[in-house]
Amino acid sequence: MMRRMTTTEAAPGTELPGDREILDWETFGRAARELAQTVVDSGFVPDLVVAVARGGLPAGGAIAYALGTKAVGTLNVEFYTGVDARLPEPAVLPPLLDTQALTGLRALVVDDVADTGETLALVGRLVAEHCAHARTAVLYAKPHSVVDPDFVWRRTDRWITFPWSAKEPVTPSRG
Repeated sequence: MMRRMTTTEAAPGTELPGDREILDWETFGRAARELAQTVVDSGFVPDLVVAVARGGLPAGGAIAYALGTKAVGTLNVEFYTGVDARLPEPAVLPPLLDTQALTGLRALVVDDVADTGETLALVGRLVAEHCAHARTAVLYAKPHSVVDPDFVWRRTDRWITFPWSAKEPVTPSRG
C-alpha cells in the first residue's frame, strides 16, 4: 500500500531545524550546471541518467539536460518520512526501472542529497549490477553518509530545504 506523504519537510509533531541550508530555484539551476560540469571534466560520459525519485527528479532532469543526455530513467525509493524520520531501510516502489535495458551502458545515478546514504547505496548497487559503469552524483552530501558519491556539488551537515519540497502539496481551490 502506498502512503501519501504530505511533505518532505517536517513530519507531524516535529519542527524544522533552525540552522539549515535553503536552496532556492536560482541557486539550484546553477548547482545543477556546476555539478554537470564536474561530471564532464572527470571524463565520465553517461549514456543515461537515473534519477532517484522523488527528490532526485529535478536534479536528474536538470543534469541530464546540462550533459546533453537524452536517456533518463527513474527509480522510486521511499526512505524519509520527515525531518530525521525514516523507514528502517529504503524501499523500492513501483513503477520499477527496466534494469535489463541498462546492460552495457554507463549510468549516472542522481539524487538531491546523500544524507544517510542508504538510498543512494541501494540504487547505486542495483544500477551497477546491470550497467557497464555506474557513478553517483548528488547536490549535497552529508559527512555521515555511508557512501561518498562520485560527484558532489556541496557538502554540509545541516538540514537542507529544497525548493520542490519546501511547501505543502497543493489542494483543490475553493471558489
